Amino acid sequence: MKKKLNILLIEDNIIEVMKMDRTVSLLKLKHKITKAVTADKAFELLNETESYPDIILLDLNMPKMSGIEFLSSLKSNDNLKHIPTIILTTSDNENDLKKCYKIGISGYILKPLKYEDYVKKIEVVLSYWCINELKKY
Repeated sequence: MKKKLNILLIEDNIIEVMKMDRTVSLLKLKHKITKAVTADKAFELLNETESYPDIILLDLNMPKMSGIEFLSSLKSNDNLKHIPTIILTTSDNENDLKKCYKIGISGYILKPLKYEDYVKKIEVVLSYWCINELKKY
């Protein structure tokens, strides 16, 4: 049996949030998804919680604080830097990709246009993190 993941989804686009919910439901996954529409809200959630998420799915294109700025702050925080962070974005900008890996992401996933392709990618990503040995801090 696959383990149930505690996922923090940081995404400001309500359509993308609904797409993730629909995908997780379609795949019959029982993961807990906590949503934050801004980086500030994500930090509030991370600081309020008694247990950290198993993974963070992060969009790069967000208002106020970009995904890259959020990632830099996250990875410079000794209490939070251990959380695997996967970029889930439409940005195929080579500079974004390099910056994110340099900062310390665990993966960079381009959102495909076709929903079926999106479902396949999310299924693979979440399946991997279900079998990956995650250390609880």
